Amino acid sequence: MRLIYSLLLYLITPLIWLRLLWRGRKQPEYLQHLAERYGFYDQSAPEKLIWVHAVSVGETRAAQPLIEGLLAGWPGHRILLTGMTPTGREAGRQVYGDRVIQVYLPYDYPGAVDRFFRHFSPAFGVLMETEIWPNLLAAGKRRSVPIFLANARLSARSARGYRRFAALASPAFAALTGVAAQTAGDAERIIGLGASVVEVCGNLKFDVTPPADKLALGEEWRRAIGGRPIWLAASTREGEEILVLEAWRRVAVPDALLVLVPRHPQRFAEVAGLLQQRGLSVVRRSAGLPVAETQIWLGDSMGEMAAYFLLADLAFIGGSLLPLGGQNLIEAAACDCPVVVGPHTFNFKQATEDAIDASAALRVDDPEMLGLTVDRLLGQKSELAEMRLAAATFARAHRGAAARMVALIARWTGPAGH
Repeated sequence: MRLIYSLLLYLITPLIWLRLLWRGRKQPEYLQHLAERYGFYDQSAPEKLIWVHAVSVGETRAAQPLIEGLLAGWPGHRILLTGMTPTGREAGRQVYGDRVIQVYLPYDYPGAVDRFFRHFSPAFGVLMETEIWPNLLAAGKRRSVPIFLANARLSARSARGYRRFAALASPAFAALTGVAAQTAGDAERIIGLGASVVEVCGNLKFDVTPPADKLALGEEWRRAIGGRPIWLAASTREGEEILVLEAWRRVAVPDALLVLVPRHPQRFAEVAGLLQQRGLSVVRRSAGLPVAETQIWLGDSMGEMAAYFLLADLAFIGGSLLPLGGQNLIEAAACDCPVVVGPHTFNFKQATEDAIDASAALRVDDPEMLGLTVDRLLGQKSELAEMRLAAATFARAHRGAAARMVALIARWTGPAGH
């Protein structure tokens, strides 16, 4: 089955190039470091290396407490951080600087992944969340490189998709040396797909400390904007901004400011155009702070989400009004920000349900209910204060996953890992 999969990869190579070219129109960085995507590297490899793969921005930031733990536990090793997107690479530069080596992970061609392992020869590898690549895992097993899946999550929908290709997926899951799952449900689904060594460790994102400079920036924004009620629509996805605007029309609290932050930077200009077409008074973050007449502040910046959460009285978490599975609410909770989510949160089901149970978050069914809920909460400072306290308590209660994962990796690798 893996042979057929590899042949299909080679056959769709022109489509991969077309996709890179298409994405490169809005983000020219996609057309940089192309050789790395095929396993050719100029970067020299130190003798002792631990490899961590984080596909994009969210995983790169979530890996921070784990990478800190690996650096402390294996002080003689360097960290090789691989990813797949330019925004993830930039996030790695912001978070880790020159403390890690950064390259792209190659596409899952047999020859490309063999060149990757031959060039870097890591002591072991850690894949973040659900990065299951059959040829990569087969090559690691063939070269006796232990590979772990950390902060692993797998929704019921994704598990059904993998089961449709069990002949390909099951050997890949079985090739994992160990899996540190976020929840018992994730662990059960991953075991069902072929992984044999699985333990529940919790979610690494609870261990990520919001950057102090971003929290200070949020405080600075709050002082500059003054006492206006502020609600944040964070990490909105394509098609969702229109729904947020529909909700915004129902917010009757005087002088309320909507801060709208699209998830993907290549959509900043598109969303700005949408807002302007509707005759709204909009200021872009890149152009400065909102003024008294501003209705919507468009967050067209990267790496400042903690500042936005600190600024806001409450936050709607995007990707949840449409059936996209939602984005993670943990960073909002870590910034003591009350949260509202839509009906679709299957990507982060357990964390969302736990936050709702802890009174740190509320769920709404549709844009109308979102608008009415925001209007009510902005007018009820006492309820917002209670939710803010609940968010802080919720975030603190779930910390410790990084230490558990580092201990497991040390146990699973044994003396050879050091």
